[in-house]
Amino acid sequence: MFRIFAPLALALGLVQPALADAKRPHDHDAAHEALRRAEVLPLAQVLRAIEAQFNARLIEVEFERKSGQYIYDFELITADGRIIEVEVDAATGQVLKVEGDAGPAPGGGNDAGTGGRG
Repeated sequence: MFRIFAPLALALGLVQPALADAKRPHDHDAAHEALRRAEVLPLAQVLRAIEAQFNARLIEVEFERKSGQYIYDFELITADGRIIEVEVDAATGQVLKVEGDAGPAPGGGNDAGTGGRG
């Protein structure tokens, strides 16, 4: 029994700090509530557009509210291995800021696909 319990306890101990750094429950609740009220675009929709626009894959995403505006803050890795951060207006899908060596965005657009909104 101890042989099973000890690795499990160790694994949970290692996972605990990672969970503390993960999305805080109120962030998830705020995002869900904003989506329910149609104040933001679905994360999946915006993420698909951002990944295509920057030819990149998601590393991490944060949902924030800055000056009354809902923001999706994406950390991405491009096909050639560059790390970029892309800040997107969660209500419109508009790219607000790109940090890192993103280069020109494929397609030249500055819109994360609003699906007719915005």
